Amino acid sequence: MLADYFAWYLGLSLGFAAVALVVLVVAVILTVAARIAHHAQELGPTLEMVREYTDELPAVPQINDSAIAILAAARTTRGALTRA
Repeated sequence: MLADYFAWYLGLSLGFAAVALVVLVVAVILTVAARIAHHAQELGPTLEMVREYTDELPAVPQINDSAIAILAAARTTRGALTRA
């Protein structure tokens, strides 16, 4: 009689193992998500500070253009001084 229900027992056992594995994976994912959320909340003030320091980044192209103009003027001056 046990042999008649072996497939049922095997199927139920495999189903239970699959459900247990899915529960374990979901528990791990939720734990990692909770850790990420905790770290994200701690980083809020730090990100505000970083945002304040990076507000000047849009001015970088203008600064580069000014530096190139200064370098060109310095080269011209240097050339004039070496000829004199």
